[in-house]
Amino acid sequence: MKEGNALNEPQPIEQNGQRVLTTEQLAELYGTTVGVVQMNFKRNSNKFIEGKHFFKLKGEQLRAFKNEPTNCGFVGKNASALYLWTRRGAARHSKMLGTDQAWDMFDSLEENYFNPKTRLPQTPEEKLALTMEVATRTVKRIEKLDGRVTDLEEKALLAPGEYNYISKQVNRAVANYVDVHHCKLNAKQRSLFYRDINHGLNDYIGIKTRTQLRKKDFDKADDFIQNWTPSTATLMKAREISLLEDQQQKAI
Repeated sequence: MKEGNALNEPQPIEQNGQRVLTTEQLAELYGTTVGVVQMNFKRNSNKFIEGKHFFKLKGEQLRAFKNEPTNCGFVGKNASALYLWTRRGAARHSKMLGTDQAWDMFDSLEENYFNPKTRLPQTPEEKLALTMEVATRTVKRIEKLDGRVTDLEEKALLAPGEYNYISKQVNRAVANYVDVHHCKLNAKQRSLFYRDINHGLNDYIGIKTRTQLRKKDFDKADDFIQNWTPSTATLMKAREISLLEDQQQKAI
């Protein structure tokens, strides 16, 4: 059996997220032979449940176990199967043996092997490493929290003052275009211009109505409004309305 790092403590093996022991380790720790452990298991197999008291590795599972560097030396070269005993399995074997050594050893295994205590840093280097690890985790948590706060802020709807500013900018953009181009618009034509800028703004931001504008959209919306000009379709429709009015006036 591979020796552990402390007296009577075996080399740790893990399977399915829990510590386990091989048959050879159990036999040596309990002061008996592999044959006795195997015989007790065979005679009382109905008292053992796979997955609860033991794991039986074979085939691909066994090959994967062998290929783990930390498991080197636990499995014989020609072994076709490997039994790994859980804490409950080790407890059952100690009861079957019934010796003082088996009982005492299981108590030690339960306290130190199956439920290992967290080792506190001892050297200055270990303490520094732990401090840095804690600091790194703290920074990551703060960054994650900051990200959530920023995300919440950006997804918040515009404040009333911001919304009013955007509305005024829309009105100003239409008025400026009309003044610069000396347009004489009736209510229907003016409605076309407002529909054009509002539709373009919503399409650019990716919303259905202006009330859906969020804080993260404020600068983009303002920039769009500052650079807005009516589309060709809107200008042509406005022109057609003017031509139709001229024709109607001439007919009168």
